[in-house]
Amino acid sequence: MIEVMSLTMPTGTVPRFGGTKAQINSPVALSAKKNEKKMKIRSKSNSNRTMLTGRESLIRLIGKRRRFLPNRQSILSDPIQISSSLVKDENGAEESLEERSDNLTGSSGSEKVTCPVCGNKVRGEDYMINSHLDACLTRGTKRKLSQQTLLQFNFCSRSKAQIDLTNLDDTKSNSNCHYKDIKDLSGVGIEGNKSITYESSSSSDNVSLAYTDGLEEISVGNGNRIISGDLPVSNGENLPGIEVSENDSANSDDDISGKLLATFIVGRRFSEEEELNTGDNISLCRDPENIKDPNAIKVLSSDSEYGKVLGYIPRELAEHLSKLMDSFCISFEGRIMSVPEQSRAVVPIQIWCQEKISFSELEGEGVQVLLSLCRRHVINAVNLSEITPLGMVKYQQNFCLLLQEVLRTTPHVFTHDENTFLENFLLLSNDSQRLFIRLYTRKGPWFRMSNISYAEILDNQIAVKELSEAGYVCSTETTSELQKDDLEGILNILTVGELRELLSVTNKKGSHSSRKQESISSLISAYGDGSSSLLYKMVLEKSGSCIRISSEADSLIWRVERLFFCNGEQDLSAFLLVDLGIVKYPTYNCVVTDQLFSSRNDLLSYEEALEVAQIMDESLEEDNSSMVLRCIAISISRISSDAAKTIKFLCFSASWVYSKVVLLGVSFLESERRYTDAVDLLKHLLLSFAKDRRRGYWTLRLSIDLEHLGRVNESLSIAESGLDDPWVRAGSRISLQRRVLRLGKPPRRWKIPSYSESVKRKIPEVHVQGRPLNCKTGTKSRFYGEDGEQCGVEQLALQYYAGEDGGGWQGVHSESGIWLTIFGLLMWDVIFSDVPNVFLTRFQTSPLDLDTDYFYEGRKSIIEPLLAKIQEGMAEEILITSWESHFGTSCRGVNWNRHSLTELRAVVTCIGSGCMATICRHLAQDYRSWSSGMPDLLLWRFHSDYSGEAKLVEVKGPRDRLSEQQRAWLLFFMDSGFNAEVCRVNPPVAK
Repeated sequence: MIEVMSLTMPTGTVPRFGGTKAQINSPVALSAKKNEKKMKIRSKSNSNRTMLTGRESLIRLIGKRRRFLPNRQSILSDPIQISSSLVKDENGAEESLEERSDNLTGSSGSEKVTCPVCGNKVRGEDYMINSHLDACLTRGTKRKLSQQTLLQFNFCSRSKAQIDLTNLDDTKSNSNCHYKDIKDLSGVGIEGNKSITYESSSSSDNVSLAYTDGLEEISVGNGNRIISGDLPVSNGENLPGIEVSENDSANSDDDISGKLLATFIVGRRFSEEEELNTGDNISLCRDPENIKDPNAIKVLSSDSEYGKVLGYIPRELAEHLSKLMDSFCISFEGRIMSVPEQSRAVVPIQIWCQEKISFSELEGEGVQVLLSLCRRHVINAVNLSEITPLGMVKYQQNFCLLLQEVLRTTPHVFTHDENTFLENFLLLSNDSQRLFIRLYTRKGPWFRMSNISYAEILDNQIAVKELSEAGYVCSTETTSELQKDDLEGILNILTVGELRELLSVTNKKGSHSSRKQESISSLISAYGDGSSSLLYKMVLEKSGSCIRISSEADSLIWRVERLFFCNGEQDLSAFLLVDLGIVKYPTYNCVVTDQLFSSRNDLLSYEEALEVAQIMDESLEEDNSSMVLRCIAISISRISSDAAKTIKFLCFSASWVYSKVVLLGVSFLESERRYTDAVDLLKHLLLSFAKDRRRGYWTLRLSIDLEHLGRVNESLSIAESGLDDPWVRAGSRISLQRRVLRLGKPPRRWKIPSYSESVKRKIPEVHVQGRPLNCKTGTKSRFYGEDGEQCGVEQLALQYYAGEDGGGWQGVHSESGIWLTIFGLLMWDVIFSDVPNVFLTRFQTSPLDLDTDYFYEGRKSIIEPLLAKIQEGMAEEILITSWESHFGTSCRGVNWNRHSLTELRAVVTCIGSGCMATICRHLAQDYRSWSSGMPDLLLWRFHSDYSGEAKLVEVKGPRDRLSEQQRAWLLFFMDSGFNAEVCRVNPPVAK
């Protein structure tokens, strides 16, 4: 049996789990705003539950809640081998186990086998089978006569050798086709040149992909090389900003003279000519004064007397064609190939260039290369337009890009049927694709057909029919019987008035509620006596035809998004942020040699862990304590089986997700004052994760909870052993040292620890008086500033330090923000250097290993020389260069809007080269532990043009006290030679 353990929090203290307050200007943060709003809505139901340590972190991990949890029933029905104290509800009664549903979509991710003891279906993985059998045998469940014995039972439903051969054949057959289905990914805004390399180790042909600002270069092991997209190249000769590789040269194969280039006319709403005819002659004309696109090229009618505007050519082609037209005065003609039925639909055309330009006539090798590349890009842009379905809207193109990229890079995590299902989406009509994407990005799950109307979708009925036949949507017209959840979902899309009309036919008193959910509950209860079919019929008469995303499509597309973005906070809106120019991603090379999930089973285990996490979050929101305890029990039981796996990024393992659930469970148990259970959980976490940065927090909470239970000697021993743990760092280490000094007084301990004097050091304090605006406990202190305006304690302290009494300092209130901004700018090239398997998508603002020890270890050879330059006084030069080169580009920790370059230069100058190098090394070695808790104020003042001094101040109000992380930073700064102090703002003392 697994022993259960406990954590505790002192009254009135709620420590933040991973609570960095750094100012992060990243697209992840922008995309997460929706999740933050959802989190706030979820938390309104119970303020105590909201404040649980780890709740906010778990919500960020879950991201957008899934409509359907494929394994919900199996998760809730699996027997769990745990202490009975966690599986009993508040009345002491054990939860009943529901029968597992075998037909849930997505639950068949791995082979299902039947347990010979209880008869339930379990996943066919070794650890799942063993855990399940142990639990069944422990419970002493009697075997039915129809069940097989263990000796008779075969846990493999088909030969593993057969599976392996099938996968091998698939790999061989697909190895030569890797590059055929690649599409240009230039739709994503990136900073400058960007390369993404994908090295496949699963086949004999090594496939390498490099995306450079839209240029796609594909190197296949057999020597084939494919280039497409937009590559600015440079050899620097009279062509600033253009880089040319040695292999780039003028090539006659790139000549577009006389070639027919297929493209189409877009922007028909700007046309001066409504009527078009097949075969009409056209010509192209530059429109450099176009406000939206300076590369715009108009399509003119050659048959009309004044050359009326018919529209424009696509932006991707115009970007390169405009260079040829402007620089070399090349003209293009063409003709209309066909006329669409819709007047504003895109019009297929063919264009050609009649001029023949000789390279020998051009001066300078760089000009020749530029012409060659421009021609090449024109041809590639045309080829891209042929691959991309005609008239594909942007969000549709982004979705297809996302889908194809995942199918190409991670085919091993999908079964053959799943691959076929997803590939079939690309074969659907434009209307069907657009409708599905529109519905998928909405809340749902049910939608009334009468309310679906999108301008870009011509026929909703045909689109729904096609989607239904392909299995992407479910319709009430094709569903013979609705489940209870489906019925509730359809009732939710009815208006309050329609619900009242349905309630009017019941004789239930008080049923006419103004609240929608109460009306729905009344309806379901009124027809819960076997007459649900009558209610179903009445509801459909009111709602009309309704549709929803099928559970299979929802599960698979959710998986695709998760694999593409590698997190739950980003979704298709990340593309939109790029398309609107709100976010620009940095330049980096994605060199992928190892898969994030080495096997399908690893991914399925990770997904199931996320389902448990979502159930945990929902249960806390609904204040369902019994379900919360069950989620804790499930998580702790599965950690014991899965935590032994060692992978580079633990955060993508199922055991890591379960540990987040358990930690939240610890906080829950502490809030219930069940310290014994919380202690058991913490001990289990510490035993399961030998190398984890969270061990410091776990050890601290374990020591505190043991003290709550009166086990002071054990609490002291835990704190002492924690100080010998190399993974206990920063604020947690200071906290444990202070606990040892407090608890380890004679007669428990006679020897004084060596760190005693260091920890007991007095941090200098300054006291400032201010007129308080409020003195209410639990609210942020407000004061009247020196100018009479209302302000917080930090602004009041800034005013004090700016005055003569304070020393005439300039400064900012930034906490960790300004430090992380400076670190990001100085270490930019290090952060985005070429390291394998740390950049997996083009939507990252930092490498995956930034929060790990691997960041410094894997880049030590480039970090130390850079720190040496900073030490030598080159920090300001590096800062200016990085600011001018990357301004506006998203990078984790860098906030472009909060601090000006002038402020940053002043800070770097006044801090001094030695201290600046020390701080950067500290963050590089342990970014996660030290990226929070920095002092509130950073002050500086100049002594001359090239020298100055800086001061760091932590500001505390009347009822505030230093956290251990803040104390750790102040002591570190003092050890590094900084001038650091605490400023306490207090109301005037009454005489």
